[in-house]
Amino acid sequence: MGTLRIMIIVTGGAGFIGSAFISKLNSEGIKDIIVVDNIASTGKWRNLVGKSFREYVHKDRFLDLLLEKKISGAIDGVVHLGACSSTTEANVDYLLQNNLTYSQKLAEYCVTHGIRFIYASSAATYGDGANSYEDNSQYLSTLRPLNPYGFSKHLFDLWGQRFGILHRMAGLKFFNVYGPNEYYKNEMSSVVWKAFNKIQEGGSFSLFKSHRPDYKDGEQKRDFVYVKDCCNVVWWLLNNPTVNGLYNVGSGRARTWNDLATAVFSAMKRPVKIEYIPMPEKLINQYQYFTEAPMKRLPEAGYQSPLYSLEDGIQDYVGNHLLASDQHL
Repeated sequence: MGTLRIMIIVTGGAGFIGSAFISKLNSEGIKDIIVVDNIASTGKWRNLVGKSFREYVHKDRFLDLLLEKKISGAIDGVVHLGACSSTTEANVDYLLQNNLTYSQKLAEYCVTHGIRFIYASSAATYGDGANSYEDNSQYLSTLRPLNPYGFSKHLFDLWGQRFGILHRMAGLKFFNVYGPNEYYKNEMSSVVWKAFNKIQEGGSFSLFKSHRPDYKDGEQKRDFVYVKDCCNVVWWLLNNPTVNGLYNVGSGRARTWNDLATAVFSAMKRPVKIEYIPMPEKLINQYQYFTEAPMKRLPEAGYQSPLYSLEDGIQDYVGNHLLASDQHL
């Protein structure tokens, strides 16, 4: 890998992680890229401004073009990040068609034709974590996702395992990703993005109160990971095609919402002003109080790049992107 002749397909290429990864490819000198997405009126076309790529293909046309071999040139890798990623999407049939069936057809083609296939699974497949957050396929059948999105992603992982091809592709279980290019996601954008904008507007930020006695308000924990780390992991996997299976992509260290909010205030050079509000009833029974990605398997496979701390990642995001004239990667 690493030569200008490489041709990569990135599904979800106008989206958050996908467009950030295209920026990474461009920085490595790779411009022969096919971007697959469904931009419509989302505004995420801005994520492609200034990027170098061969062409944009709508996701509804892409599979037919691929299966009918109407894409010119040898494909070196497919990075499949396209999906309906809304954790509140209630149309299960749509999720299964978009996140499961579509992914199955694409994976089968790549594995059959010897094309490197890297795809986004999700930490949502772990559910409440009662059956571990271990990224070892032996735990797959024990996982119980809490929402339809996580269920659709989990079914694809199970399908890969059942048909014996999980070990011929790499699946990434992204935890709470934040960073440049997420602005279009609205309610699905990271809390870092939301906090920045709320603080800009009124100087304060609200977090949910805790509904459990063992967690104080704002002390619920998540594993937050910077999108630049995610891109570095995907790039490394492209360059190491024998590394396959499921891998967590997180920081490996759970941090509180209070930590996150404080880091945003600090990066903005504003006094900390956090308010606590009641959690919506619909979230109470499916709210996760703790997530943390065991990050042993990637280093054991050879990945050695250091990861951003929460404070350093937020400082970079806020200082070099959100407060800058160009907020994109």
